[in-house]
Amino acid sequence: MPDGYVCVRVDSRGAGWSPGSLDVWSPREARDLYECIEWAARQPWSNGRVGLCGISYYAMNQWQVAALQPPHLAAMVPWEGAADWYREVYYHGGIRSQFIDGWYPRQVVSVQHGRGERAPKNPNSGESVAGPVTLPEEELARNRTDLVAEVKRHPLDDDWHRARSVDWSRVRTPFLSAANWGGQGLHPRGNFEAFTQAASEQKWLDVHGGTHFTCFYAGYGLRLQRRFFDHFLKGLDNGWDQEPRVRLQIRHVDGRFVERHEHEWPLARTRWTRLYLDPVTYRLESEPPAEGQVTYAALGEGVTFTSPPLSQEMEITGPVAAKLWVASSTRDADLFCVLRVFDPKGEEVVFQGSNDPNTPVAQGWLRASHRKLDPSRTLPYRPYHPHDEVQPLTPGEVYELDIEIWPTCIVVPPGYRVALSVRGRDYEYAGPIDEVTQGLGYRGCGPFVHQDPDDRPSEVFGGQVTLHGGGDRASYLLLPVIPAR
Repeated sequence: MPDGYVCVRVDSRGAGWSPGSLDVWSPREARDLYECIEWAARQPWSNGRVGLCGISYYAMNQWQVAALQPPHLAAMVPWEGAADWYREVYYHGGIRSQFIDGWYPRQVVSVQHGRGERAPKNPNSGESVAGPVTLPEEELARNRTDLVAEVKRHPLDDDWHRARSVDWSRVRTPFLSAANWGGQGLHPRGNFEAFTQAASEQKWLDVHGGTHFTCFYAGYGLRLQRRFFDHFLKGLDNGWDQEPRVRLQIRHVDGRFVERHEHEWPLARTRWTRLYLDPVTYRLESEPPAEGQVTYAALGEGVTFTSPPLSQEMEITGPVAAKLWVASSTRDADLFCVLRVFDPKGEEVVFQGSNDPNTPVAQGWLRASHRKLDPSRTLPYRPYHPHDEVQPLTPGEVYELDIEIWPTCIVVPPGYRVALSVRGRDYEYAGPIDEVTQGLGYRGCGPFVHQDPDDRPSEVFGGQVTLHGGGDRASYLLLPVIPAR
């Protein structure tokens, strides 16, 4: 192979040419990958140092198998890969994400072993990508987990989810974790959590923009991957050990990215800045306003709070959080928080996300009945909810909610405004949508939407939400403002 590597691609059990029952992201699949790593290390063409490289699904597997500590796993590059199946893949803040509803039949079931003649053909060999055997649909159904039904059976972060979650204390493999600012709804949180939580002493964080696959396959990503693996798998003294631990592509409103190197995440020089929500004027203010409240339809577009035009440039880079004081007319409410930027003409600035070309700056979610915090894991800028019980609301009573908004980056020029929308449903871009995006049904969130009527019945979530601000109930947005060096 070019560059002196042997590349081993494995069909997961029950997929492609590998027979058996299909159970994606399961503990069994992680153990299978462990055995594949150890098999590769024993081959005569191997030097015993095995690396893992992959994006998306093939990054997520890496976190799982690293926690099993295969002896010959020497290095890995999990590129845009989620790591917490409950919080990042299946439920956002306790609200079910419908991503797998479309992804599982399209990306997994379509290549299940046994689809044979009904599966796509390998363009190089002309053979079925799902093996030479063609099985009846009924048998195929018996040979796979009904993932959507299984997720619906586990609305809390119970043993089923935890069996798939990563124990960061056991992840000790050197790694390069690559995140995408625009990956809201699936991957970037896992890459940041890995860098801050994993026990590995040799770990690096890269954060970029663009579509999901662009940087992984482009020269930018290939150069990073090759240098990383040359150092850890070949033992080359190529200076990788002197690489900055954090490489950020700083995002600007015109779509530019400017590379900057840092030493830690979140950045040590961050000025954690509160912008207070004024429910009367719909403004974001630097000081708490007078006490007030605003009511909106619980399944509606909610309320947007906007800052005055910035007098000077503001860089926002890091985790974001919101503290909201809310009451519901029913026993529950779903909160969708969207960090946004508007230009001097009032037009919203959106970005090419990993899946959607009209992605806002950042998003966060919370089901009010999941408001309980884990004090041992909560940070001021990253609230952590255990999601282990439902605490229904008393209608009309005011509750304090802490909402995690996934990490982001944007340099906001003077004259622009920062805004926070508090909504009762998914964000929707109000500008023009191209035909391809419209055909996919994407309107700013890509496939990561939350519209399951079984999860959000109108009799529970269709009432009124009242948002309070000021006084003893000062709702605010917490921003990671980075001062100029």
